[in-house]
Amino acid sequence: MRAARIAREAVFSARRVESRAVRCTLLAALASALLVGCGGIKAPDLFIVQRSGSGPHAKLTLLVNEEGGVHCNGLASRNGAKLKLSDPQLVQARAIQEELEEPSAKHTVLAAGAKSVLSYFVRDEHGYVRFADDSAGQPKVFRNLQLFVLQVAQSVCELPE
Repeated sequence: MRAARIAREAVFSARRVESRAVRCTLLAALASALLVGCGGIKAPDLFIVQRSGSGPHAKLTLLVNEEGGVHCNGLASRNGAKLKLSDPQLVQARAIQEELEEPSAKHTVLAAGAKSVLSYFVRDEHGYVRFADDSAGQPKVFRNLQLFVLQVAQSVCELPE
């Protein structure tokens, strides 16, 4: 009798341990799914551009992340679809970010010229740069950035300029 009782308790005990393991596995899977459903891991930002100026559509804040996600003046989606760069635009954004590394780390600030229309402030992980569309001594990357911002504003953000 005693041996049968011990065997029965061992079986119940094994089932309880197995049941706990299954519950723990299910809880871990559920927690993992909740993390993914709540945003999970976010791609790092490449850079943020704040454009200002005298024109009616000059004001723009453009945030670009590593996966090509875009925020235009704080909006990340339109009609339920996320704003996203095309593959060539993403390659261009990454190239600009790499070329901005040195001027950004030096916190480069270039004065606006006499005929300035647009001003740019760009922040990335290395620092920032500030310049205007007609600043003297602009490196090529600043001009590339101006064109990139204009094209993304029109094609992705669907802004007039």
